[in-house]
Amino acid sequence: MTEGDQPDPEETVREAVESSRSGAPAVGEVVRDRFSTDEVFQRIVAAADEEITAGPRELFFSGLAAGFAITITFLLYASLTSATDGHPILGAMLYPLGFIYIIIGGYQLYTENTLPPVALTLERLVSVPALLRNWIVVLLGNFAGGTVGAAALAWGGIFSAETAATAVDLGRKGVETAPGTLFAKAAFAGLIVAGVVWVEYAARDTISRIVVVYLAFLSVPLGNLFHIVVSYTEMVYLVFVDDLSVVVGLTEFAIPVLLGNTVGGVVLVTVVNYFQTTEHRLESARFEGAKRQLSSREWLFGSLAGRSYVPLVNTGDRTADENGPYRIVVPISNPRTETRLIELACLIAGEREKAVVHPVHVVQVPGRRAGGYGSGQHRRIIDESDSKLGDIRARIEGHGVESETSTIVSHRSFEEIFDVAERENADLLMIGWDDDRSWTAGRGGRSLTDLGGEPPCDFLALRDRDLDTSRLLLPTIDSPDCGLGAEVARALTTTTDAESTLLHVVDGPDDRTAGEEFLKRWATDYGLDDAELVVDDSGDVESSIARGATDHSLVVIGAVERGLFTRLVADSLRLDVVDELDCSVLLTERPGHRSLRERLFGRRTEPREPTDR
Repeated sequence: MTEGDQPDPEETVREAVESSRSGAPAVGEVVRDRFSTDEVFQRIVAAADEEITAGPRELFFSGLAAGFAITITFLLYASLTSATDGHPILGAMLYPLGFIYIIIGGYQLYTENTLPPVALTLERLVSVPALLRNWIVVLLGNFAGGTVGAAALAWGGIFSAETAATAVDLGRKGVETAPGTLFAKAAFAGLIVAGVVWVEYAARDTISRIVVVYLAFLSVPLGNLFHIVVSYTEMVYLVFVDDLSVVVGLTEFAIPVLLGNTVGGVVLVTVVNYFQTTEHRLESARFEGAKRQLSSREWLFGSLAGRSYVPLVNTGDRTADENGPYRIVVPISNPRTETRLIELACLIAGEREKAVVHPVHVVQVPGRRAGGYGSGQHRRIIDESDSKLGDIRARIEGHGVESETSTIVSHRSFEEIFDVAERENADLLMIGWDDDRSWTAGRGGRSLTDLGGEPPCDFLALRDRDLDTSRLLLPTIDSPDCGLGAEVARALTTTTDAESTLLHVVDGPDDRTAGEEFLKRWATDYGLDDAELVVDDSGDVESSIARGATDHSLVVIGAVERGLFTRLVADSLRLDVVDELDCSVLLTERPGHRSLRERLFGRRTEPREPTDR
């Protein structure tokens, strides 16, 4: 072979790379077209995260729609059975239609819920109480929808006389079955439904999903099995048109089926699907998820013992050190526009001998995303966030303050902030407060648990109107919240040479002397002896603040209403002067023990009479 006939080395290498030992192309033509068990599990986890973080209202009405859709299954099953003279196969041909509506439409069905939330609970990313809450709300919605559907079939004139008789016979067949047999048959149905969920998330297109759902649920009537929502609808129909009592229907029919479906679904998750995955099953679905789990107490007792949920993605892996530096956690939604909030945090931290400012970029994602979450998308979000936080870190370190940053990706918005502060063992939590923040824009669909929460540490909320800390106005009463405001004012006085004015409002001229004495003692107690002291005897707190604010650049107000944080989120703060001021406003609140009523509805703190401290 002459030199001119030598093969191109690059071409030879390319051919070697692109061919396998068996002769099949290694790239370009042979492509893996199915998900691994780990990838299916990751898709299920992503769906479960959406379900477990949904509000009770969303879950209930989605469950209500699913329960009513099951009426279609009962209607068609009875109609075809009647029309085919009880033929066991032809009568069941349209049985799966209601389930197709539910699963393809994304409604919440109790038996479908046995798999996704359980996957998170097994990973100790969701507590048992959170799982049970999800189950109960969905089940109540399914039952409510089934009840409405059964009433429509019983009294709406939808069934012919022959079909109505067939529907009664179908219901009686289940009621007359022994509870033990019901449980066993329902357990097999639970296995089928949980398997449908697994296979559905392994499918890549809607047609495949429809085929899987149809064939799987067709096996329920063909195998004489029982599904709880269908069985409940049949039972309620018998109560409406026959002589079945509700107690007998529940105890001898619905409850055994419910238990069987639950056990069957959970067993399939635990024994088959969960343990066939590898230890790396969560790497794509949750960034370092396997290292971030609930404690045993949190897993068993949920929010009563701490957290009840671990967010979807969290790059912060710090272990809280109770003896560590003074830690200021600053949740931000846009690192490029919230620099003044970071500046304020640095100024407050500057008074401390050792302090850390920890910005947390909260990236809120839509509550329902088709197709789940992939590691590439998560990594892109985290990398982009980390790049944006680089300037923030440089700004903090320019103040001579230690910095830490992290990113959280979650469906939740303001609820996530409490978890961040508690997990990071924060001494102070600071948020920006305006309509551009995700935690003030997403005000709908919150639960009583969310509203009942309170910051686990000192809390500041800044309404930024071109922040200037040179002239501070601090309205005072004898309260821990105003005390926190005084500490902030002292820190700003130390780090920026800010000038402070203390304002105390009394009911009239007769109270002026007592007010002056109180204000002097208060200033001394909080190290603000150099502050200007102003006593207003008008008795009108809001008007007095408005007048004083005209000559000041920042007003620091101790919480005048309990539950300050949730009031800001719900847009229900009753202190109108806060919105009327032209300067920046900083609201302060110290955590404390409050009743559920106070947490839900708040309580205006009335100024107390000056007392000796």
